[in-house]
Amino acid sequence: MPREPALFLDRDGVLIEDSGYVYRPEDVVWTPGAQEALRSWREAGFRIIVVTNQSGVARGFFDEAAVLRLHAWMNQQLGGAIDAFYYCPHGPDSTCDCRKPKPGLFLRAIAEHNLDPKRSLAVGDSARDLDAAEGAGVRGVLYPGGNLAEFLKAYLP
Repeated sequence: MPREPALFLDRDGVLIEDSGYVYRPEDVVWTPGAQEALRSWREAGFRIIVVTNQSGVARGFFDEAAVLRLHAWMNQQLGGAIDAFYYCPHGPDSTCDCRKPKPGLFLRAIAEHNLDPKRSLAVGDSARDLDAAEGAGVRGVLYPGGNLAEFLKAYLP
């Protein structure tokens, strides 16, 4: 089976506004152009994967069930446009392999969804996002804010 390309997105600061430890639907503010961006990349044949550090779990602000509920709600709001959410629940001092800047979340998604890292793109709002992508062989671009769909047009194949 041929490997598919993917658009990897950081959650807080890329897909939604980063307002600090978001875990409730009422706190979600979508990034301008987020839904349009996902639609364009889906139409171009890309899988959509969200990769996110969620240290609020390790800090005791919310539990993993809250993360899962929010991700399910987000995907429902997006009409099921996201193929999978991968998150790291560990804190900054963790030695796990899934906390960005380590590439564990990317590597797991690549293996589980038969993705082609060389044809994929990762979008993050920090150096750790790009480092994680690079560690998995995925090209990363730094999102400076603004309309996500407009920003990503330059990267559509």
